[in-house]
Amino acid sequence: MGGWRVAGLRWAEGAAGPALGWQGPAPGQSRVSGLAYGAELGFRALGVRHCVGARGNPCPLLAVVAGRGTGARCPECARLDRAHSVAADTIADDPRTYRVYLAWFGPGMVKVGITAEQRGSARLREQGAVVFSWLGRGPLMAARRTEELLRSVLGVPDRIPYARKRAVRTALPGIGERAAEVRALYGKAVALRGDGWPESLEPLPFEAVDHAGVFGIEGVVGVTGAVTELVDGGVVAGRLVAAAGPDLHLAPANGGVVVLDTRLMTGWELVVADARADVTVPVAAVGSGPGAGTGSQGVQGGLF
Repeated sequence: MGGWRVAGLRWAEGAAGPALGWQGPAPGQSRVSGLAYGAELGFRALGVRHCVGARGNPCPLLAVVAGRGTGARCPECARLDRAHSVAADTIADDPRTYRVYLAWFGPGMVKVGITAEQRGSARLREQGAVVFSWLGRGPLMAARRTEELLRSVLGVPDRIPYARKRAVRTALPGIGERAAEVRALYGKAVALRGDGWPESLEPLPFEAVDHAGVFGIEGVVGVTGAVTELVDGGVVAGRLVAAAGPDLHLAPANGGVVVLDTRLMTGWELVVADARADVTVPVAAVGSGPGAGTGSQGVQGGLF
């Protein structure tokens, strides 16, 4: 299997910013490396992309997976991972406390979701939620029923296509307008108490949490390109100007802002490359922008 492989972007509770998780060549070997805005990053992919396994276990087949997929799992490991997923409604007896949240990604894009209370707001940052508020807390099935209530009565989705989130991220309205849409939906949701709202779900007060500063997206210009896949020998390089959800916003030396969905990195072995090198992996144009965003110069310290 070779050297260290990317395990995904992490947004730990209380952390100052994002970090990359890594899987080592030995079973159970892992590490995390923090990422700082303004830092210069450069890496080159080696060999082929391997399945990342499931539920913390390596893939028994050492399967090779396609470069364009964001899941990085072979069919067998994908089935195993889904079989133990709360999101798939396969675990009804989870004893943990869950929280229901309302998340805003852009004008007209608000969703409802649930997350384990012990995870704090990490799940919201992982999804790229620009603003969110808690709605309630309680047992898993009560949280699930509340989620379904908002979908059926208020028409609130529980999923928003990721391409839509990315498209509006660098052209957002002001902080007051961002919070107002969440506040309005919160009011409609709590008005459903006594009309299908589960008794075991405790309402939580409205509090808009804005992640624009955490993501570093305030003042960053529009994205000019998006990496579509990594390839053997392909280089990704640039200055990190922002990050949101699984995305890194990089300013290459030749200008523009390129988005790298770190889910495309999972399963690849990476080595250090010149942070001023050209980007040589496939990139799809997604618009035009006059510059590379904001942020001070930084120096890459090792491989991230």
